[in-house]
This record gives sequence, C-alpha cells and structure tokens, in this order.
Amino acid sequence: MFVRNLIARRNLLSQLVRRDFRQRYIGSAAGWLWGLLHPIVQLASWTFVFSYCLNTPMPPGEATQNYTLFLLCGYLPWMLFQETVQRSANSILEHSNLITKTLFPSELLPISVFFSSALNHLLAVALAVTAVAFWDGHFYWTLLFLPLYTGFLGMLAVGIGWVFASLQVYLRDTAQGVIVFLTLWFWATPIFISESQVPDGVRFILRANPLSLFVKAYRARLLSTDLPNLHELALIACWSVGAFLVGGMFFRHLKRGFADVL
Repeated sequence: MFVRNLIARRNLLSQLVRRDFRQRYIGSAAGWLWGLLHPIVQLASWTFVFSYCLNTPMPPGEATQNYTLFLLCGYLPWMLFQETVQRSANSILEHSNLITKTLFPSELLPISVFFSSALNHLLAVALAVTAVAFWDGHFYWTLLFLPLYTGFLGMLAVGIGWVFASLQVYLRDTAQGVIVFLTLWFWATPIFISESQVPDGVRFILRANPLSLFVKAYRARLLSTDLPNLHELALIACWSVGAFLVGGMFFRHLKRGFADVL
C-alpha cells in the first residue's frame, strides 16, 4: 500500500510539473525561450549599470575578474529560489477546485512549482556554462557538484514556500508581503558584490542569510576548480533541511482547514 501511494504521488507530481510548465508559456510563440530572455535582459542591464556606469571593482582573489560572469553565476540560485517561493504563495489558491472537491495532496503543489522552475534553471545553468566556456576558454569539472546544491536550494525554497502557501489561504495579503520580503532579501544577498566588499558592521547579515552560502557555492562550482567546503556544505544542509521540516510541519498543521476556508 505504501509503495502504491508513493508511486501514485510521484506520477501526480510529474503531471503537475508538466502542466505547470506548459501553462506558463501557453499561447506564446517563443515559449520556454522567455525563461532565458528575461534573465539575459536583467543581466545586461545590471552589468551596464554596475560595471560600466558605477564602475564596481572586482576585488582581488575572486575566481573571475569578468563582472558579467560573476553576476550571472551569483544570480542563478537566487532566480530559482525567488521564483519557487513567490509562485508557491499562490499555488493553493490556484488549485482550490482540486482541494475542495477531492482528497488532493496539496503539499505537492509547491514541490511541483520548484521542479517546473528547475527546468528553466537548467537552461540558465547551461547558458552560464556556455558563457564561462566562451570567455574563459573552458569550463570547470566542479560543476558536477552543482546538482547537490540545487537539491538543497529546492528544500529551502519549498520549505519557505509551504509556509507562505498555507498562510495565503487564510490571509490573502500574504502574496503581496512575500514580494516585499523577497525584495529585502535580494538586496541582503551578495549578488552584485563580493562578500569581502560588505562592510564589517553589517557582515552579520550574510551569516544569517543562507542564500549567501548558495551564491558563493554556485560561483565556486562554475568559476573555479575549488572543491566544496565541507563546513559551508554542512551549514547549507542545516538551513535547507531545517526549513523543509519546519515548513512541512507548519503546512500540515494549517492544511486541516483548507477545505473550509477555500
């Protein structure tokens, strides 16, 4: 019985991912290419402003002195995290007809959002690898460790997504609050600058920000041959597993009243 339920949930999750990915680009001539075009335009804009207009210096000791590559590799984990959390907030309301009429495992919805977003993420990573190979003349074998970090990032994003998705059912302002929350979190993450450029007085923000660890890890895996730092990997695992477990318990507790509220 357990195995049968597990297979049924896996099949349902696969259907949800395919449906979500198709619906995002339904009726679009460019289709999934928009998933690449948006970050490319953002990166081009940010590179122009920070590198050419503000002349943001690259500190010595970084894996690359190419600001575009530095920015691209740091933005990849944030892009996946933001999309998963933001879209998860409305995932329960968007499928309210399924939740109120059937015994639907609603906890799968934020997970399906992550896997659907991960398809775009895969395209963006391929773009980053191509860009590194183009500008540096080769790519680094340490990117083989990248799926490990992506998996932990998914656990972190889904855990937080469960919290916001369940709150949105009871408090419909939650989705708007998530946008504000993520905007503040974005600027507290060292995407545009290196950690060494953050003033000592506010560096405690980085220590309390798990995304700073993911940004640093993605850059190291894509731009150097440095092996994963076991201490940083342990911190990432603690943040991710902790958020996943706490978010799961929070969602499970509030889930009992979904059908009544919806």
